[in-house]
Amino acid sequence: MAVHERRRSELFQAAAQALGQEHAVTMFELLPPPETDLATQQSMDPRFDAVDQRFEAMDQRFDAVDQRFTDLERRFDQRLDDGLGRLREELLAAFRGELVTAVAGQARAVMLAVVTTTVAIGVMALTFA
Repeated sequence: MAVHERRRSELFQAAAQALGQEHAVTMFELLPPPETDLATQQSMDPRFDAVDQRFEAMDQRFDAVDQRFTDLERRFDQRLDDGLGRLREELLAAFRGELVTAVAGQARAVMLAVVTTTVAIGVMALTFA
């Protein structure tokens, strides 16, 4: 509601009577001029609505970024699990290969020792007989 100059003048006179002329002048100098368009609740609501919409849009963008990080983490975990699984299988295969080679070598050594011992005993038996 616009304040008319007459009402403003009446308010100044009342302030001058209550506070004194000098204080009334100081008070009115601190007030904005009557033609000043002051912010009202109605004028600010659309601005607040626009800010709220921008925050909602930012929240949606953050949600999308969070989803992308979640997908990336899942893919990373899957690749890591796959890589570690392959590495485990390769290590087990190498270990088994080494184990088979070691056991085969030990078996040959034992067989050679048995054959050598048998021949030695046979030769000793022929010698003593």
